[in-house]
Formats: sequence, structure tokens, C-alpha cells
Amino acid sequence: MSYDFTAIEEKWQKHWADHKTFQTTRDNTKEKFFVLDMFPYPSGAGLHVGHPLGYIASDIYARYKRHKGCNVLHPQGYDSFGLPAEQYAIQTGQHPAITTQKNIARYREQLDKIGFSFDWSREVRTSSPEYYKWTQWIFIELFNSWYDKDQDKARPVEALESLFEKEGNTNVNAVCDEDVTFFSASEWVNFSAKQQQEILLQYRLTYLAETEVNWCPQLGTVLANDEIVNGVSERGGFEVIRKKMTQWSMRISAYAERLLQGLETIDWTDALKESQRNWIGKSVGASVSFAIQGYDDIIEVFTTRPDTIFGVSFMTLAPEHALVDIITTADQKEAVAAYVQATAKRSERDRMADVKTISGVFTGAYALHPFTNEPVPIWIGDYVLAGYGTGAVMAVPCGDQRDYDFAKHFNIAIPNIFEGVDISEEAFSDKEKTVIANSDFLNGLNAKKAIKTAIYELEKLGKGEGKTNYRLRDAVFSRQRYWGEPFPVYYVDGMPQMIDTAHLPIKLPDVEKYLPTETGEPPLGRAEVWAWDTTANKVVDNNLIDHSTVFPLELNTMPGWAGSSWYLFRYMDPHNEKEFASAEALNYWKQVDLYIGGSEHATGHLLYSRFWTKFLNDRAYVPVNEPFKKLINQGMILGTSAFVYRDVNTNTIISKGLTSKTEVTPIHVDVSLVNASNELDVEGFKQWRPEFAEAEFVLEGGKYIVGREVEKMSKSKYNVVNPDEICEQYGADTLRLYEMFLGPLEQAKPWNTAGITGVYNFLKKLWKLYHDNETFTVVDAASTKDSLKTLHKTIKKVQEDIETFSFNTTVSTFMIAVNELTAQKCNSRAILEPLTILISPYAPHIAEELWSRLGHKTSIATAAFPIFEEKYLVESTKEYPISFNGKMRFTLELPLDMSKDAIEKIVLAHEKTQQQLNGRTPKKIIIVPGKIINIVG
Repeated sequence: MSYDFTAIEEKWQKHWADHKTFQTTRDNTKEKFFVLDMFPYPSGAGLHVGHPLGYIASDIYARYKRHKGCNVLHPQGYDSFGLPAEQYAIQTGQHPAITTQKNIARYREQLDKIGFSFDWSREVRTSSPEYYKWTQWIFIELFNSWYDKDQDKARPVEALESLFEKEGNTNVNAVCDEDVTFFSASEWVNFSAKQQQEILLQYRLTYLAETEVNWCPQLGTVLANDEIVNGVSERGGFEVIRKKMTQWSMRISAYAERLLQGLETIDWTDALKESQRNWIGKSVGASVSFAIQGYDDIIEVFTTRPDTIFGVSFMTLAPEHALVDIITTADQKEAVAAYVQATAKRSERDRMADVKTISGVFTGAYALHPFTNEPVPIWIGDYVLAGYGTGAVMAVPCGDQRDYDFAKHFNIAIPNIFEGVDISEEAFSDKEKTVIANSDFLNGLNAKKAIKTAIYELEKLGKGEGKTNYRLRDAVFSRQRYWGEPFPVYYVDGMPQMIDTAHLPIKLPDVEKYLPTETGEPPLGRAEVWAWDTTANKVVDNNLIDHSTVFPLELNTMPGWAGSSWYLFRYMDPHNEKEFASAEALNYWKQVDLYIGGSEHATGHLLYSRFWTKFLNDRAYVPVNEPFKKLINQGMILGTSAFVYRDVNTNTIISKGLTSKTEVTPIHVDVSLVNASNELDVEGFKQWRPEFAEAEFVLEGGKYIVGREVEKMSKSKYNVVNPDEICEQYGADTLRLYEMFLGPLEQAKPWNTAGITGVYNFLKKLWKLYHDNETFTVVDAASTKDSLKTLHKTIKKVQEDIETFSFNTTVSTFMIAVNELTAQKCNSRAILEPLTILISPYAPHIAEELWSRLGHKTSIATAAFPIFEEKYLVESTKEYPISFNGKMRFTLELPLDMSKDAIEKIVLAHEKTQQQLNGRTPKKIIIVPGKIINIVG
């Protein structure tokens, strides 16, 4: 009976769906295990073979854990809000919901073909009102919370208002805006309702503020840093500028220290943890106040080395710093304005990465040194960022390479503060030399003591204090887009008001077009029914806005990370209409035990999700502080691109082997037009690229040979391999095994379709192990010693590999086992039944079919994992080489525990020994138990 993978896979995929094999319920009699993949975004291109890599790995582990007796939650859903769907809607006029639904249907079809054990009854979609109702609810909870530093947690705003009523805000130790003014309890009571709201907005965990953002004019929206690549938008490659806008922001900075400390409690790679540490960027030092000559304003500077303060020879402000416009002198106005405008076109990421370019402009103003009162020139430079620290640095050329290069470039005086020491690049490696020798209170101190002393002296003068600073900034939470979660916010007298949670969700309205309005409002500015009636508690026509009972709604939408920051908890109780998840479900599933996804989310998504989890824990909504206990980043499957080579001077396409003497331009070719021998289908290429229909093709040996290069698998590089085609030609089990066989899970590896036949042949060989032509041949025969040894070494290796995520070596182990059992002519149920379970997580369809043929009426999915027994690997006999005068003549298998005398009797009595001796008596018999037997004649 041949291995008909098409029939087998269709049969069992239908069986799993019909019988809800992987649908999960809470079961307190079993250990729970929650396996999750990072939320997929359903793009119109569908899946290529690189996408399922992580899903296959997580599915193997989920199936393994079921075999080990765990109650496994392995759900799937879609991060279905996003910019690509909106851009497609702008181009075509089609509602994003329609294209998103179409893309989801395509993804689901492809995922089902690969045979994943997802619990589809728990599917969630971020664009579903039933889901984003709870995203809106979390936003409201953040708005109604503040961060109490004394308790080191978020608390309800009502508690803050109570404190204000009793004692004002003088003694309130909270994370809040820096420009908060102090007031007494009596002053608070006498403030107007609007004044009180304005003050509370300075404390809320989500708040409105004017913020520097990445603005993309062509897309008409704000972009996050990770949506910008090489200074342009990742989507479309459009220009991005820095711009000030009033935005909703999240006070994630309140959680900076807890986000750092939490990394010590989770099982993530060191590289991933380091990425988060760098992003959070903790620095311990001092805040220093510099007065400005002729102004009442103060420049606040954060430095980790306050002991270098006597080496300050200039200051640099970020071009966006609020004081730049105020302090710039008339003769410098034009130059400063031009520089500020040019800087606005560079992303923060580019500015941070650019360590070579030196640029800046003098403002014409001077600061006053805190100790000497000497004037210090104030410059602006784009290497200083407004959002990092205070947006200002005190420049110490003798202790910092960048400050030194800046000073040299602009001929700024560099004071030689070390008598007899040449200030040169070599000096920068010696940190002790940054301690200023000509100050009485720092002279002779080492760096650590000097830092403490400098802080003490600054605090005495009232011009500084010790401070811990973080690079992590509050997250901008507004997007000027249509296809995103609407804010549950309306405005009364310019102040944001939250819609009562009883009236959620606030659904996304219909609009005529998906572009910003002609007056620059976000796309929701085009909605005709987008006002909140506070009497009827519903969304009504804009014409009814009277600012008495009907008010305008927020026009921005939430960013993509809103829905993906908490989705793990919704999977625990996805159909609950009364709360985002019940306490029973949350206390049972708790957190994700294994999370698998791409390294591109090392900071953004993971930080935001950790932040929201900690907040929800503070407010007693979830029982855990961290969302993901163990996290693995799968490597990328790379595509093998194909190229033709065009003569730069003519319309001639030259075969790869003939290009050495000609200047050519490589052109990507669709890999479907190239065969396994790298030969191009020339006519197919001409049809695909009509501009080359009349081109001359220079062949080698009558064939056009393409060039090859390993690159990221991408539609734009035409090197995408569709998993559907692999499943149709070789089967889903082959695809699953091959993706694991390519190499270690966490490493990048190139796809090579030519190599897949080896895995396919292995599955055919596995099938033949259970069959003799048309007959199923497994019997209840006794197992041989060799077969038991093969089985148990396989059990041991497979279990070790799965638990260490070494899936590639497991596939090799399966191949070895099947080869050995085939050679042993094994057809014993006691061997082949456990082997079926071992391979089931990797190749579930063939395993289910074999399990059924073995007589089982239930799915293999929950069959107990075979137990490894060491005794079958312990050798009880030894195959001794029997030598005569040092030359091996034959072998003899003997028990390892046999005595030397017994070995000697058996060997001497053996007929082959008698033949060798030919009647002679041996002079000596050398026996080393377990090793050798040598007969000396």
C-alpha cells in the first residue's frame, strides 16, 4: 500500500475539525501549559515557507506536552488592524474590513493545510468589536490610574483625588509631568472642574501632551520608531519628519525599573534581555542646573559623570529643545531655523546611529557654569535628542570623544585642565583623567568618590541632585489612521472624557475615503456619524453636536500594539462578554509558558506587553507580573534568489558564466521560472517581463544559467516559496519535518527545495516499515534486543531534543531509527506503536493514520509519551575479537560478567580456535575482560 499523503492529510484534518480534537477546557486534574505564537498579521500575500517555521516548532512542543499529560492551550488569532490594509483601502477604495477578512480566510486555509493543533474555538481578531471593546476598556483603566512611587504600583485616580482633597499635592510621590505646580487642599477644592481635570491629566498613566513624533506626510500618520527604516517609512519608503503634535501617550516610563528587574525572573535569551536593557537604558548620575545669561530660564542636564563638570567648555541642546527659540540671538536666528528644519527630516534612529557626521549651530546664547559662573556657549546639534534625558548635554571635550570631535570641528576652545597632559584621543581611555585636578573638592579623588562629592557640592549650591535616568520614554499612543481601535473618548470644553464602560465598544464608523481630511484631520474627521450623545449614550450624527449634551469624539485611533499587548489573556476566556477574562480562567492559565516569534519584536511589542501586564497586575486584574515565561526567537528562513544579468550598455541578457568580461546589472527573477539546474525558462521570463521580450539572450551550452544569492525571503525579491505547493507535491508532514531539518530553530538558514526529497523519502520508508505492499504487517510478536535498543535510544534522544528545542537533530534521529528497524525487519507492535507516538508531534497526519491502523479508536494526540528505560541500552554482552599472535581471526560474543577462566574454556573449545592451533598447545592466553582475547602460539 503506497503512502498517499493527500488522502491521509485531508482525512485527519477533517477529523480534527469535526471532533474538535484540540479544543481546550480548564482541567484542574492536569498540569496546564500555554503555548503561543506571536500574533500573525494577515497580509494579502499569504504565507510563504518562512512564516510557518515558528508555528511548526510551537506545534511540536504543544503536541509533545499533550503526550506528557499536560492540558495544553495552543490558540491562534490575527493582529488584524494595521497600516497595510489601510493603504490598500486608500488605493482601491475597498473597506479594510473586506480585505482583512479575505486575507484571514487565506491564512486560515494555509494554516489548516499544515496540520496545526490550534484551538480555533478561541480565535481572536484585534479588529473585531467584541475584542477591541476590551482594548478600549484597558485604555480607560489606564486613564483612570496614576503611579504611586511609595507603593511602587498603579492605583486608581480616585485615591489621588482623595489625597488632593486632604493635603494637596506637596507630599504626593507620583510619576507625573515635570512642570506640575504645587497646591494645597484648599486650593484644590477651589479649582474649577476643568482645572482639576488638567491637573489630573498630568498624573494619569495615559494622557494628552504635545510630543515630538515621527510624522509621515505621504501616509498622513505618526509612525513608531520600528516602522521607520533608513529614515523612511517601512511601508512605502516615504519621507519621515520630526513634528510636534498633541498626542495620547502612555506613561511606560513609570515602569522602567520594574521592566528591568522583571528580566531577571523570565527565561529569555541573554541577547533578547540585553536588547530590552539597552532600550530601557538605565543611567545613574546627577541632574545639573545651568542658568542662562540674561534669562530667568534654566537648562537642566543629566550626566553620569558630574565629576567632569569643570571640564565643560560648551553646551549642546537638541534642535527641538523648547528653549532654542527663546535664547537664540537675532544674528543666529536664520542659521538656527535652517538647521532645525533640516533636522526635522531625520528620524531619531538615524540621528542616534550616525556617529560620523558632525553638525551643529551656535545659538549666540551662553549658560553660566554652576561653580565658576563663567559663560559657556550654547550650541544645538542633532546628536542630542529632545526626548532622551533633558534634551541637553554639558559637553566635556577632554572626557568624551563626540564632544571632543564637535569642539575641534567648530573651533570651540578646549580647556587644558590637566597641567602637562596633552588632550588627545589616547587620553579618553583613561576614565580617571576626567576627574578635574584643579578643583579643591575633587582633587586627588578616584572617579567613584569624585562623583559622590560632585553631587554633594551641587546639592549644597541648590544647582543639582543625584538622579537615576532612563532612556525609555513614554510611548506615543495616537495614530492618524482609520484602520485601528477608536478611542472611547469625547471632548467637553477641550478636555477628554471617558465613555462609560457599559457602552463599549465604540465601533469604528464608516467614512467616504480613508485619507486625512483636506484640513489635516485624521480620516475619522470624514465620519458623518461620530459624536457622543451623553443623554442617549450612543454615537450620533455630527450635526447634533451642541456642546451641551452632544460632543465631538476623538479622531485618532490606537496604534497596532494596543491589541497585541494583552491578547494572551483574551485567549484564556475569549467569549466572555462581561469581562476581558474571568478570574477563574486567569488564575488557571496565568501566563504564557512558551512564546515563539521573530526577533524584530525584541523591544516594541514585548516591552509594551510587559508594561500592560504589570499595570493589569497592579490593578488586580491579572495574577502575574510577566506575560511570557519562556521566549524563543526563531531564525529566518532565507530565500535563494535568482538573477539574470543585463549588459549595462545594451538590452542584452548574458548567462551567468559569461558575465566576467562585461559590466552587467543583476535583475531579480521569479524563482518559479528556474529549474533545479539553475536553467531559466527564457520564454516564460519574456512573458513575465515584457520589456525584455525583444532582448537578446546570450546562452552557454544552449541554456541560460541564472545567478543565485541567499537573501531574505520576500515578494519583492521574487524568491518566495509557497507552502501550498510543497504540501500539494510532498505533503504537510514533509514540509513540517523539512523546516525543522533545515537547521537549529534560532538560526537563519536558506531554503532549498531540492533537499526536501530526502525527507519525503524518509516518510515513505517509515510507511513501508508498517506495511508489506498492500498489507499492514504489524503484529504482537516479541521484540528483539536490537529493536528495543533502537527504540529506547530514540525515545531518549527525541525527549532531550524537544525539551532543548533541538528539533533538527530529532529528524536525523528518526531517520536513523527507521533505517535500523528496517534492517532488523522489525514489525513488532511493542516497538512500532511507541515509535508512532514519538514522530506524531513532527508528522501528525501519518502518525494518526498509523495509529488508527494499529487499532486505536481515539486520536494519537493524547497518547502517553513512551517511557525511556535505561536497561535496554546497557550492554550485557561483548563481541570479542579473537586474535592469534596479535592477528584477529574471528569474533565471539560473550557475556560481559563472565570470568576469565570461563572465557578461556569457551574460546579454547571453539572450533575456529582448534583450527588455528592445529593440535598445538598455546604458550599464553591474554584476556582483558570487555576488550580483547589474544592467544599466543
